[in-house]
Amino acid sequence: MKVACLQFAPELGKVQENIRRAEEILQRTKIPPDLDWLVLPEMAFSGYNFHSLDEIRPYLEPTTAGITTQWAIRFATHYACHVTVGYPELTLTTPPTQYNSTVTVSPTGAILANYRKTFLYYTDETWSSEGDARNFFSGELGTLGKVTLGICMDINPYKFIAPWTDYEFANTAINEDSQMVCVSMAWLTLLTPAELLQDPAKADFATIAYWVERFQPLVEKARDTPVYVILANRCGTEKTVCYAGSSTILKVEKGGVSLYETLGKNEEKCLVVDLNESPKFQVRGAG
Repeated sequence: MKVACLQFAPELGKVQENIRRAEEILQRTKIPPDLDWLVLPEMAFSGYNFHSLDEIRPYLEPTTAGITTQWAIRFATHYACHVTVGYPELTLTTPPTQYNSTVTVSPTGAILANYRKTFLYYTDETWSSEGDARNFFSGELGTLGKVTLGICMDINPYKFIAPWTDYEFANTAINEDSQMVCVSMAWLTLLTPAELLQDPAKADFATIAYWVERFQPLVEKARDTPVYVILANRCGTEKTVCYAGSSTILKVEKGGVSLYETLGKNEEKCLVVDLNESPKFQVRGAG
C-alpha cells in the first residue's frame, strides 16, 4: 500500500487560495499511479484557528456536500485513490449542528465515512459540537481494510482531564483490531515563528515523541502483524499560534516503533510512503 500526507500552511478563511496552494504542491509531487490513500490536515482548506461560531460560519460546509468534499471526489477519481480531508461541517438537520469533521472518499468518488471529532480542543469548543456519542470511527474503508480515524485532539486524554493512561483513542484501535490508524491534525507547537523559520525541513521531534507516546498501548500489545499510523499535520502560523508540521508515518510491530519518514516542521510538501518498504528509522526497539 502506498499512502501520502499533504502538509501545507493554509491561511484562515482563504478557501480558494488554500485549494490552489494544495494543488500546486501536489503538481510538484511525483504521485505514483498506484497511490492508495491521500490524507490532508484537519480543516485543510478553511484554516483552523477560528474563535467563534460567527467567525467560522461563512466557511461551514454541508455534510459531505461542500467544496472540500467536491475537491476530494475530484482528486480521488482522477488518481484512483482514497482521500481523507478535514472540513468544518454544518448538518442539514433542524436545528443544524456544527462539527469538526473529516470526509473519506473512495477511488470511485463514493463517500465512505464522515467522521466527527470526538475530543474537542478548546478552540473547537467555541463553535463545534462533540462527535456522535463520543465514539471514534473504526470500520472497513474500501480496500484500505480496517481503519480507525481520528482528528488531532482525539489522541489526547478527554478534555485533558481524563487519566493520561486511559489512552482512549489508541485503545479503540486495539479493541477494533484496526490495521491502519489515520489522524488528520492541526497540531500546535511550542516553537516560535522565528524558530519555525530556522531549518524548516527539520522535524519537531519533541512533538513526534509525544505522538508516539500517545500510542503506547499499541506498542505494549506487541502484535506480530503491524499497525500503520498516519499522522497528517499542517504547518505554518495563524494569528498567534504556530503549528508543528512534522507529518509522520509510523509502523508499530512486535513491541517496536519504526518511522518511515517525516516532514519538516515548516515544510510544505507531499510525503509519499510505500508501506511495503522498510521504515527508515527505529524509534523504539521491541522489548
